[in-house]
Amino acid sequence: MQHSTLELRGLTRRFGAKVAVDGVTLSVPPGQMLGILGRSGAGKSTLLRMINRLIEPSAGTIRYGGADVTALTGKALRDWRSGCAMIFQQFNLIPRLDVLTNVLMGRLNHRPVLSSLFGMFSAEERAMALRALERFDLLETALRRAGQISGGQQQRVAICRALLQEPALLLADEPIASLDPHNARVVMDALRLINREDGLTVLCNLHHIDTARSYCDRIVAMQDGRIVFDGSAGELTSDRVREIYGVSEDEFHGAAMPAGDLMLA
Repeated sequence: MQHSTLELRGLTRRFGAKVAVDGVTLSVPPGQMLGILGRSGAGKSTLLRMINRLIEPSAGTIRYGGADVTALTGKALRDWRSGCAMIFQQFNLIPRLDVLTNVLMGRLNHRPVLSSLFGMFSAEERAMALRALERFDLLETALRRAGQISGGQQQRVAICRALLQEPALLLADEPIASLDPHNARVVMDALRLINREDGLTVLCNLHHIDTARSYCDRIVAMQDGRIVFDGSAGELTSDRVREIYGVSEDEFHGAAMPAGDLMLA
């Protein structure tokens, strides 16, 4: 998939009476690392899932490279999801399979179904997977079960799997929410490396303002399904946070991820 501008126009999603995303209009140029901030229920996760078409929009359009993503079906939709890779907070690996096989799952849309089912990946694909693991200091885990490695390692394995899809966009939905500070930095460093070296557009949902400031070219803040801030890291000052959310940064972080319905986060 070619690197192009992602265009959202009036993107909306309703769950019954609840409006999770409310008329979001956003243009993301190729190669940008965009951080999306917001407390639980702001609509961040729903927004990313609509971009990937895991959730269908109630209204509005998604366009990429001249194509109307909201109209895609069948193979064209599968190709879009492959070129717009998704990383989740819960890693979404298969714990009983080894790390190498989990990474190779990123090639499923590039192969005939039967050969994929029987694990018949080519030598070239296996070499791709090993190079990805080596790039992120995971080569020694290749033959270990995914469920036996640390959370930080699992998230980097998920990033490697996403890279094997050969995407142009990478959507990361709270990729560090369940990690300790050290592993959170390692994972964010990996995402920024991909953005800088590979030129991938990265949209990353985050709940910590300092992380967004440190890693992202641009920050969008959401509240009640709407965009309430769109600017550079330097523009999102403590005073601006208080103006937008009516709370201090510490209070924002304390309320960012309470237990609740993550689908609307």
